[in-house]
Amino acid sequence: MQPKNVLPFAVLCTVPFILVLGNSMLIPVLPRVRSALHLTQAQTGLFITAFSIPAGLAIMFVGALSDRIGRKQVMAPSLVVYGAGGIMAALAALLVQRPYWLILAARVIQGVGAAGTGPIATAVAGDMFQSQERTRAVGILEASNGFGKVMSPVLGAGAALVAWWAPFLLFAVLAFPAAVGVWALCPEPVRRGRQQTSTRTYFADLCRVFREKGWSLAACYAAGAVVLLVLFGVLFYVSDVLEERYRIGGLMKGVMIAAPIFVMSATSLLAGLFLEKHGTLLKTATCVGLALVAASLGLLAVRSGLVWLGALTAVIGLGSGLVLPSLNTMVTSAASGRLRGMVTSVYGAVRFLGVAAGPPVFGLIMDSRRISVFVPPAVAAGACALFVLRALNQKFLTPPPGNR
Repeated sequence: MQPKNVLPFAVLCTVPFILVLGNSMLIPVLPRVRSALHLTQAQTGLFITAFSIPAGLAIMFVGALSDRIGRKQVMAPSLVVYGAGGIMAALAALLVQRPYWLILAARVIQGVGAAGTGPIATAVAGDMFQSQERTRAVGILEASNGFGKVMSPVLGAGAALVAWWAPFLLFAVLAFPAAVGVWALCPEPVRRGRQQTSTRTYFADLCRVFREKGWSLAACYAAGAVVLLVLFGVLFYVSDVLEERYRIGGLMKGVMIAAPIFVMSATSLLAGLFLEKHGTLLKTATCVGLALVAASLGLLAVRSGLVWLGALTAVIGLGSGLVLPSLNTMVTSAASGRLRGMVTSVYGAVRFLGVAAGPPVFGLIMDSRRISVFVPPAVAAGACALFVLRALNQKFLTPPPGNR
């Protein structure tokens, strides 16, 4: 990495870190929120859904916008909106007697802001770096995302020791300085012809990419959505089980939830470094990771106890850590720079929708038998592994000219 890129890339890495706090920091706090606001399990899960669905819907719009007007012109204001939603939620909890709907509205605002953060950061990394160096860069970005997932349960549980609404305020404390850093330090790549390209030509070229690589991109999108649905669904499940069955709460609960995410983060970083020099193994790493996730879910269906729960969720983290940086590299390399924002944003959208679906899906089936909770997502992960194995071809794995 060239010295001139070190500081801008470091600032860029704060963006996925902050983004992932949007849901992960609330996971260990949700039982306290449910108790404070007298909510049902399904109502509590909507705090995750209200953030993720608007993000998933808005993200494709902001992806195209970033291709047209510039990356940081989208990313910095999005961070401000993200932080403002956190302030609104905290104020609602402080000042309103029944703040549930206002907090949900604030989470929607946060989700809209989140749409222009992490996926655009991935596109910026694709703009800044070429070929093998890009693989390492997106691996580090995914590790930063994973590090956010590691820290967020601890940060959330720690902030909740002050008050159950304090994690909402923490969003703004972190997002506003990051917005300033992105605006001041992140580069805006100059691409000849970006301003001259008509909207009609832009979407015609975009349609051509999806027509030529549609099945391969669909496999990547499906794998990303399923892995994150499983991850956040299992974390939601673990958060409830630790408190209700094992009477583990507070910081200890945050640390235990963070453990599988730490495994995922470390795996993402190491996988990114390894795959930088072994790019032909991206497809293999994705399939192996999905197989590990499916096998772990299958074993969770038949094994009980705190040790098995901890060990198998760690393996889910390991599998996710193999899948996500591999998918990031393949998706960011699937299109040229002027189309990358949209292609990566569709990927970001399905990831957000996977996160949105995880907690409510697991919340609805948590009272069922273990086999009913874990076998369906295990089948979905296994099916994604087969889809990736069949759909990803050499043409997709070879970056387009000028994109190496």
